[in-house]
Amino acid sequence: MDFNFSDDQQQLRDAVAKWVEKGYGFERRREIEKAGGFSREAWDELAELGLGGLYIPEDEGGLGMGAVEGMVVMEELGRGIVLEPLAQAFIAGAVLAGHADQDTKDNWLPRIAGGQALVVLAYQERKARYKLDVCEAKAAQAGGGWTVTGTKSVVPAGDEADAFLVPAQAGGKIALFLVERAASGVETKGYGTQDGSRAAEVVFSNAAATLIAADGLPVLEHAVDIGIAALCAEAVGVMDKTLAITVEYLNTRKQFGVLIGSFQALRHRAADMKMQLELARSMSYYASLKLNAPAAERRQAIARAKYQLGQSMRYISQQAVQLHGGIGVTDEYIVSHYFRKLTQLEMTFGDSLHHLCEVSARMQDTAGVFA
Repeated sequence: MDFNFSDDQQQLRDAVAKWVEKGYGFERRREIEKAGGFSREAWDELAELGLGGLYIPEDEGGLGMGAVEGMVVMEELGRGIVLEPLAQAFIAGAVLAGHADQDTKDNWLPRIAGGQALVVLAYQERKARYKLDVCEAKAAQAGGGWTVTGTKSVVPAGDEADAFLVPAQAGGKIALFLVERAASGVETKGYGTQDGSRAAEVVFSNAAATLIAADGLPVLEHAVDIGIAALCAEAVGVMDKTLAITVEYLNTRKQFGVLIGSFQALRHRAADMKMQLELARSMSYYASLKLNAPAAERRQAIARAKYQLGQSMRYISQQAVQLHGGIGVTDEYIVSHYFRKLTQLEMTFGDSLHHLCEVSARMQDTAGVFA
């Protein structure tokens, strides 16, 4: 298998890396965090690069690219610990392009691609415990359309979004709907999250909705898998930069007149961090390459990848703080922000224990990665 990136993919990586380096420095990120955790201006800049339309077909106004390009982009955004939830545009673009009717596509896909509309997945509920088939929200037909009633938690940039993809019970099964934030009966309560980004509790009270998929659970599972693959790639970027910062610190910090990077015990710990990074990188590739596989194979691969990424994120973030000492947990120093980002990513779309259970439940007669 050829793991080399094409010229177009490398150019895409370079363009995003250049924007992160020159347009999204640490000080700008801190300003965005203090202002609430989401910047429409930064979102527009991502859209100008065409990133909102990465998963949207060209005839719908997007770039018509796929999982590998999404992985490349998210790695670079991870290096800059970018707060704006670009992965949500990937999810919305893929779901609407693949399942919505033509009128809905025409109305939303060009705006998602152009950055005029932020559509996010609102699926988590308090009692679900990461399980996608647990859903108490209800949908009902009304006047030739649909309404949705329920509460969704930890919705990314929920009070800034223009619309939500919402799973709800309809006719004895989970269906998937599009609900506009401006619709009557929609209330949002935004708050900052641990990594500095923004989320919200969203309450739907007979809110007008557009049906996207009557059999919504398989679509929801695919949407979440797209999000996990993007998260894995983002985490690789975060860990890569975390390791680089830590190695630089080891090579500049002196103790008793000697660089601490010369201490064998610390060098071994840095080497272990590198090993965890490369293991995580390979599993991120695995997740992205399996996104278009049959559902059972894809879900198994995604669970394996998320579990390993969770282990690597926890190890690298904790070692980075330990090797920095007290400065590693101060808000003024950048590594603490990478630590918080990795801590939150490990919990997003299901924590490591949840995905270990998913891996176990899907084991067959053989348990190898390529079985």
